[in-house]
Amino acid sequence: MLRVLPIFPMFGRGQTRLQPAYVEDVAEAIARALRSPNAALAYELAGPRIYPYEDLLRTIAAGAGKTPLFLPLPFALWRTVGCAGKVLPNPPITTSQIELMEIDNIASPATPGFDALGIAPQAIEGILPQILKEAIGDSSSPDRRR
Repeated sequence: MLRVLPIFPMFGRGQTRLQPAYVEDVAEAIARALRSPNAALAYELAGPRIYPYEDLLRTIAAGAGKTPLFLPLPFALWRTVGCAGKVLPNPPITTSQIELMEIDNIASPATPGFDALGIAPQAIEGILPQILKEAIGDSSSPDRRR
């Protein structure tokens, strides 16, 4: 959506803190945990950097060569959209997704993470070109679901 919309609707004021992890790093962590005889009961797998939501959007947009205008929309409006979407067969957003964006989603330093599995997670900035290249290539496929 950041590639095509000149104005991007943003959750709240864009201050929710997120710590995204690369899916390949998560897959490697799962494989290592399953092979480990001393695996922890739970891991919090998070990327190396914490972003306010708006900063993450700006990072992704810049990587795509875009500079959209971000339109902050209050969570009350998002909840209304989520509730209205419940009647649709494929809602654009769910109330659960909205609830998740209302709270910070970052790893607890007290819980084992990538480091406990010997993995240095990749930063978004380093893998963004590859992700965008794959997304652009896939967007021409008629079977692609967004």
